[in-house]
Amino acid sequence: MLRASFAGSPYVGVFARATDHVLIVRPDADDDVVDAMTEELGVPAVRTTVGGSGTVGALAVGNENGILVTSQATEREKEAIESAAGVPVGELAGQINAAGNIVLANDYGAYVHPDLSDAAVESVEDALEVPVERGDLADVQTVGTAAVATDEGALCHPKSREPELEAVEAHLDVRADIGTVNYGAPLVGSGLVCNAAGYVAGEDTTGPELSRIEDALGYLE
Repeated sequence: MLRASFAGSPYVGVFARATDHVLIVRPDADDDVVDAMTEELGVPAVRTTVGGSGTVGALAVGNENGILVTSQATEREKEAIESAAGVPVGELAGQINAAGNIVLANDYGAYVHPDLSDAAVESVEDALEVPVERGDLADVQTVGTAAVATDEGALCHPKSREPELEAVEAHLDVRADIGTVNYGAPLVGSGLVCNAAGYVAGEDTTGPELSRIEDALGYLE
């Protein structure tokens, strides 16, 4: 477990994205923070923008099969990520394409923004090689901000309804629970970076919140 911030912001999930292959992180992040994150997550880091933006956690998502980025990403950015991760990088089609914000994925499935077009859903399926289901969580359509998932569990917005949690469980093949980060913030995907090895929470996350994270994502087993 690690608590961190980027330039004073505890919303680490906005500025970084981890898979079991790589940590994608904004290029101007402090060296000490990046070093601590790579040690906690057990993967190499690639410092890059995505679509010219440092909000790389909001614009990229991935699993063991590939990484999906906004269609605004440049060839140089995609090549840098692909080289570091060792898996293909695809683009999310359509107008709604902040991939990290709107796709919740693990190695078993992807749960996505309810208004994604068929073409966008197909691009998720192609890049991540998993079945895709549309839905929302607690009336939040940006499901990538409302939840995080590993292959062991999912942590979701605290107001997620039981049928929504059941949909996440069925589609991602993991147990889903609710929680918060950063002293009560409900958009857990914005304040948490995780993979199979560990997790990085926003620096304002409390002890009870950390316990809930560890239980929900399977780190206590």
